[in-house]
Amino acid sequence: MTALGAPAERILLGHGGGGSLMQQLIDAELRSLYPDPAAPLHDAARLELPHGRLAFSTDGYVVHPLEFPGGDIGRLAVVGTCNDLAMAGARPLQLSLALILEEGLELALLRRILASVRAAAHECGVQVVTGDTKVVERGKGDGAFLTTTGIGLLTQQQPIGPEAIQAGDQLVLSGDLGRHGIAILAARHGLELSPPLLSDCAPLWPLVEALLARGVRPHCLRDLTRGGLASALHELATAAGLEFHLQEGQIPVAVAVARCAELLGLDPLHLANEGRLVAVVARSDLAATLELLEPLGGAWIGSVVATASDPLAPGPAAIGPPTSGPAAPSPYQLPRVILATAFGSQRLLVPLSGELLPRIC
Repeated sequence: MTALGAPAERILLGHGGGGSLMQQLIDAELRSLYPDPAAPLHDAARLELPHGRLAFSTDGYVVHPLEFPGGDIGRLAVVGTCNDLAMAGARPLQLSLALILEEGLELALLRRILASVRAAAHECGVQVVTGDTKVVERGKGDGAFLTTTGIGLLTQQQPIGPEAIQAGDQLVLSGDLGRHGIAILAARHGLELSPPLLSDCAPLWPLVEALLARGVRPHCLRDLTRGGLASALHELATAAGLEFHLQEGQIPVAVAVARCAELLGLDPLHLANEGRLVAVVARSDLAATLELLEPLGGAWIGSVVATASDPLAPGPAAIGPPTSGPAAPSPYQLPRVILATAFGSQRLLVPLSGELLPRIC
């Protein structure tokens, strides 16, 4: 703790130079992240992993501000990569962590970020086993950028992904939308929300594991990050060559998020999330999926239908709650996401061409 009036400890260019200052930074701040802080550091980690098939994912995090209600860049980096592994049906096991730090970053802030990394890794059941640190000149790095790479153990023989989606599948959302996007927006622009709205940044593997334990075999899972629900469903519909029909009235949005979004002219379906997933499940698995997710705020939001080959087919088919019969073919030729609104009309749900909020994760 610095004395009253004394300048705060900060990152220097020398901390990234490979010399004694860098070694001091690693020893004082980073070694404690590893399972054995006293073990010699080497260019690569030697891992003893269970026999089986592995999932592998990497992601960079450039969120601004570095700390926000409900989390910070450290928690975001760990949870985000673990969630990417979970969407493949993989239990997260090991992480690497690379930091690009800006000259002048306060060490007190770095320590808070690393404490969040440590706490999030414990929560996700993973270990940080290797990493790297670089320092860039003042004004070139916006504080800190983090990159995490994760390895996970695949728990299912059948692949979980867009290629497994079938006509008749049901779409289930794990919780309400838009909390992360609004929390970042409020922190960035000094909006005082009462009560404060916290990011939904949270690990999703426990939820996926619970679904699998109930015998649910998801055809596809997707976490809803940049671009929100709208972009995620468009990606899946395009990859699967099928159409998704949604019920707007079924999509959960917290009152605070809905009010902020309306005030600012934003659509909650495009807002970022960091602890929400959409599960595409067979009709036979719908009841078991809802039994688990509804108490957590989840909901059935729509169905998957086959595309029609005739581009001149008449208007859209009726969109309604799931029934025991086969899914009706869509009148549209191309894969689309069609939203049935609360007013009884229908509209295409289109993804944004750019970013609603840059630097969101």
